[in-house]
Amino acid sequence: MLDCRGLACPQPVLKAKELLEREAPVLVEVLVDNAAASQNVSRFLGSQGYQAQVAAQGADFLVRAERQPGQPVQAPPPEVFTCATGSEQRILVLVRSDTLGRGDDSLGAGLMKNFLLTLREMGPDLWRLVMVNSGVKLACEGAETLPTLQELQDTGVGILVCGTCLNFFGLLEKKQAGETTNMLDIVSSMQVASKVITV
Repeated sequence: MLDCRGLACPQPVLKAKELLEREAPVLVEVLVDNAAASQNVSRFLGSQGYQAQVAAQGADFLVRAERQPGQPVQAPPPEVFTCATGSEQRILVLVRSDTLGRGDDSLGAGLMKNFLLTLREMGPDLWRLVMVNSGVKLACEGAETLPTLQELQDTGVGILVCGTCLNFFGLLEKKQAGETTNMLDIVSSMQVASKVITV
């Protein structure tokens, strides 16, 4: 069993990745101390061909994942880790705040709402949105931007929402759009994007 309690994102995922690369076990158990880490580890193991289940153990979470004997460990999903080719664009938008610009937060919130609404004009070039820091608030219950994000998601735009950030703001259970993610997914996505736009 991997004891990853006390490790900050993305260390639990990286430890699980190292274990899979080193041993390719049939059964993996990872103990973490927060719900965001349990979701990140579970999602990573799922991407590797494991069936993962999460169980609370007091204040901690045990991620138990198993693959059928003889089934090889899978490569990460190609849509996450492959580069764009030819004229295909993969634009990633990194959203670092729930407001756009500095000066007045009310104005900034309105600008951010309009910015997200206008992103659809990028068409199929818009590949992924990554929400970090207070940007995660835009994907949560009650946010005026939530319908826009859900619509983008429905058209195939990937939305990654930082689990550590959701945890920090106490919003893990209020996320209504996108996938809870970790820094490994974020960095990997930035690496293979054609272009990264930061707001």
